[in-house]
Amino acid sequence: MADRPRFRPEGVIPACLLPFHEDFSIDEASYRAHLRDVASVRGITALTVNAHASEVATCTEAEQRRVVEITLEEVGDRLPVVHGIYADGSHQAARLARQAEAGGASALLVFPSNTMAMGGQLRPEMAWAHVATIAEASSLPLILFQYPLTGPAGLGYPLETIVMLAERIPSLVAIKDWCADPVLHERQVQVLQSLPRPVSVLTTHSAWLLSSLVTGCRGLLSGAGSVVAELQVAMFEAVRRGDLEAARAAHARYLPMAQAFYAPPFLDMHNRMKEALVLLGKLPRAVVRPPLVKLPPAEIARLEAAIRTAGLERARPLDRAARARLEPVG
Repeated sequence: MADRPRFRPEGVIPACLLPFHEDFSIDEASYRAHLRDVASVRGITALTVNAHASEVATCTEAEQRRVVEITLEEVGDRLPVVHGIYADGSHQAARLARQAEAGGASALLVFPSNTMAMGGQLRPEMAWAHVATIAEASSLPLILFQYPLTGPAGLGYPLETIVMLAERIPSLVAIKDWCADPVLHERQVQVLQSLPRPVSVLTTHSAWLLSSLVTGCRGLLSGAGSVVAELQVAMFEAVRRGDLEAARAAHARYLPMAQAFYAPPFLDMHNRMKEALVLLGKLPRAVVRPPLVKLPPAEIARLEAAIRTAGLERARPLDRAARARLEPVG
């Protein structure tokens, strides 16, 4: 662990998918191939695991530990690994944080606790209790997952609460911003990245990524990177060097995929990403764990059309022997 890459909260950080067999067990061979594929993209700065893209809500602690083990075996000598901390109870979250650090992760992505739904925004001390408990359990840098402030759950943090946490928790180095409000998003970029100890904003507004990046975000952390990391890197680097023409060109190819991934219902975004990788010849199947279900044929056809419009390169189709190696034994 002493030799693991140093984490910096910037650049393009794909959130990896987690392939399953038909019996819903983890398809380790396909996961390893997926990791190698995403990690091969020039310009990415880290990988995220055990988050929304990997259907973490359906994964046991043992499965999350195994995911980190595999990830470190495949890419740990080249890229930092960000581990999602998805738990409603703060002590459970702290246990996951200790497990992640012991397993070799380089940073933690802290999800809000669903316990804070329906009014938690009015109790900043609850946000403090949750994040501080995690920070006390691990020395790793923390990325706070910022949800929308509006909607039924209301799990987003008011900007004042984020500033309070940043001032009181030195290990809080970034937020993953999904506030879904362009005005608030820009304000968070301005305020948080200008603090005496700056907190980086990593956007996950993948449906309007170019607009988000030009606000000055330090990077992006997104499940779409599991499929189109090359286009995300091209867009991010073009914006960073001030080449708007190149950024627009990358965005023109990226947009069909974003529109397909983030169409209603929004909850199927990672389901669609798995199907896209099957269409691209990079996964043998697109199994998701319940309550998610298989996409209907018409939606898969829309993904196929988006891939053609984006001009994505398909991998050579898996031959029968290669598919057999990816199937469960026994």
